[in-house]
Amino acid sequence: AQCEREGWTDKMKEQSNEGCSVYGFLLVNKVSGNFHIAPGKSFQQHNIHVHDLQPFGNSGFNTSHVINRLSFGNDYPGIVNPLDGYQQDAIEHGSLMYQYFIKVVPTRYVKANGNEVSSNQFSVTMHKKKIDNAAGDHGLPGVFFMFEPSPFLVQLTEHRRSFMHFLTEVCAIVGGVFTVTG
Repeated sequence: AQCEREGWTDKMKEQSNEGCSVYGFLLVNKVSGNFHIAPGKSFQQHNIHVHDLQPFGNSGFNTSHVINRLSFGNDYPGIVNPLDGYQQDAIEHGSLMYQYFIKVVPTRYVKANGNEVSSNQFSVTMHKKKIDNAAGDHGLPGVFFMFEPSPFLVQLTEHRRSFMHFLTEVCAIVGGVFTVTG
């Protein structure tokens, strides 16, 4: 048993500087919820979600991360997802808990030809907390996303202007140029 334990410790040391890449999609109901990425084996205890960090000892966790893309629905022209390309570096700070509080707003984009795209846009507030169990701090190092749907719907409608409207604007610009130069 001692050899197995030493092998496990050696394997943990070998992999201590490795990271992971998480990608995929989640189908969620239109209610408040959360998802997270955190170390340790997860299980349920007394209807509470718990992570077992015992095999890691008191070692700190590097919770640095890059969010390449996070969206809540299909893309439509002009959408901006505020967390796309977002990066946090936790190397010098020890174990940190990152919490992203996301407000999801249902959005309907109506194209000029009448086709509709149902999607969502969102706003986000980020909070980070240093986890130092020796100092009595409680929490789990990791990246946590808490989302809440908005009761409002935003509708964006695409309109095309007629050629006559365009021609009128061009004439107004040309007339303005003649007036200023005269």
